[in-house]
Amino acid sequence: MSVHVVIGFGPAGAATARLLAEQGHSVRVVTRSGRSREPGIEHVALDAADSERLSAAVRGAAAIYSCAAPPYHRWASDWPPLASSLSAAAEDTGAVLVMLGNLYGYGPVDGTMTEELPLAATGPKGRVRAGVWEQARKLHEQGRIKAVEVRASDFFGPGATDGGHLAARVMPRLLRGKAVSTLGDPDAPHSWSYLPDVAAALVEVAGEERAWGRAWHVPTEPALSVREMVGRLADQAGTGPVAVRGLSPAVLGLASVFSPLIRELKEIRYQFDRPFVVDSSAYEAAFAVRATPVAEQVKATVDWWRERLATTR
Repeated sequence: MSVHVVIGFGPAGAATARLLAEQGHSVRVVTRSGRSREPGIEHVALDAADSERLSAAVRGAAAIYSCAAPPYHRWASDWPPLASSLSAAAEDTGAVLVMLGNLYGYGPVDGTMTEELPLAATGPKGRVRAGVWEQARKLHEQGRIKAVEVRASDFFGPGATDGGHLAARVMPRLLRGKAVSTLGDPDAPHSWSYLPDVAAALVEVAGEERAWGRAWHVPTEPALSVREMVGRLADQAGTGPVAVRGLSPAVLGLASVFSPLIRELKEIRYQFDRPFVVDSSAYEAAFAVRATPVAEQVKATVDWWRERLATTR
């Protein structure tokens, strides 16, 4: 089997690395701090923005999976050198660069999001993410690298923790039958990317040459609002109805004084103030991975969080 290098070991990087290992590939994970080796996965400590060292770590690999992301408040300063290093490593080694992207680059849109939409974001984080892909796409078109981007909505499911809008801020309270809070309108339709489906899509396009050179949306089930998702999770958990409260702008404004993360979320609040709906039909027409049914997503998520909370008490 091939060697595959995963950059970052957050929720998406970990899910991707473990899926590759399950498929029998040799997997090397690159993070700043490194980790203890686990079955099928070698962990390497280095700064992925160091292009020379990264190229050495990638040499001989079939694919590089870009699953790392700088802290939210450092995107503008840290993403460009990281993206340049990844592209340089792909060019130096010939490995296909598989980029995990998001939907920020489109900016606020009316209607369903498809891959054909222009990357018209005006906010700094949206422009940074658009620029990262535009740089890689240009290099691909010049024949210097092989690149593909897989765009996901908000992560949800086993392994999605602190950064997920249906994760650490929701699941512990929900499992106790307590009210939960959310950004924006809790009744606005919203697309959720199930983490195992994200990993499956990344791995699939790495081996599909016809996928390269463009962006694809992760296979995604029909949009459901935060209130609907919380209701399904509560039903699965057997906790009874759980109240869902939208955080007011005033509360968010006060919280942003103390939290850098909340300050940064102001730019993308529109994603929860209005419908935020993904069309993944292009991917589904071309490739094999399909979105996991919502009922299975919900059951796996509740089971995972119950086990996680039980072991951390």
